[in-house]
Amino acid sequence: MARAIWKGAITFGLVHLPVALYPATQDSGIDFDWLDRRTLDPVGYKRYNKRTGRELKQEDIVKGVRQANGEYVVVSDEEVRAAFPKSTQTIEIDSFIKASEVPAMMLERPYYVQPIGNADKVYVLLRESMRDAQVVAVARLVMHTKEHLAMLIVCGSALVLNTLRWASDLRSPTQLKLPADAGRAAALTPAERKMASQLIREMTTKWRPQAYAEHFSAAIKSLVKRKVAAGQAKQVAPLEKLATEAKPSNVVDLRELLARSLRGRRGGTPEQGSAPTFRSVRRRSHVMRSAQRPRSRRVR
Repeated sequence: MARAIWKGAITFGLVHLPVALYPATQDSGIDFDWLDRRTLDPVGYKRYNKRTGRELKQEDIVKGVRQANGEYVVVSDEEVRAAFPKSTQTIEIDSFIKASEVPAMMLERPYYVQPIGNADKVYVLLRESMRDAQVVAVARLVMHTKEHLAMLIVCGSALVLNTLRWASDLRSPTQLKLPADAGRAAALTPAERKMASQLIREMTTKWRPQAYAEHFSAAIKSLVKRKVAAGQAKQVAPLEKLATEAKPSNVVDLRELLARSLRGRRGGTPEQGSAPTFRSVRRRSHVMRSAQRPRSRRVR
């Protein structure tokens, strides 16, 4: 199990239940790495100062709220906790409702709720009471310096906290061109509706999540396996190796340039491994400077 991402307490009435939240989901799809098309070197991300281009460390980054005049107000995590001391430490249950009343599109992300310390009895009391009443709890909490609306659900032996989208976060469908409820329905024939209803009844079954699997990853893995077998995998030097490889020095480049210059001047090829002498290089440099120096004009 991953580490706890939040610790606090669930409160309803005067009941206090210390808990920890753990992620209830994990990514199981193909993880594509970004590569440079030309070299296949990995492409990375970095945080940088957009004015200077200087890369920044995490500890050098603060949160700011932009004002209408362009100024920023910097707010620290400590100040956020001080402004909402109760919300940052508790999951406060506001009410209990029927789960069917919550639209599926409001569900956001689930977290497992685990009791802390000697809170098992209170945990079981809340879980079983909600199960008997067949209700879910609507609550609020502050997590990652952001307030969330949440729904506490009984899921087997676990309580699951599912964050919800705020009503203001959902876009209204009124701007979409959708068929009118009554107008289009009236155009349907009784035979069409009967056949559609029969088809739906035949396809209706119990929800079995294990019957559904993600096939995209398997298809990509199969594709990659075929390309490897076909010899299409490309070897790329590790970044650590690239960083430690010795780069050609300027001295070696200069010797090569001088040797090529001498070969062109003499019309021949120096002996293998021979290098130009200091005297020949000096004479060559003197000739080049003399050729580049402008001639003085005699004034009459």
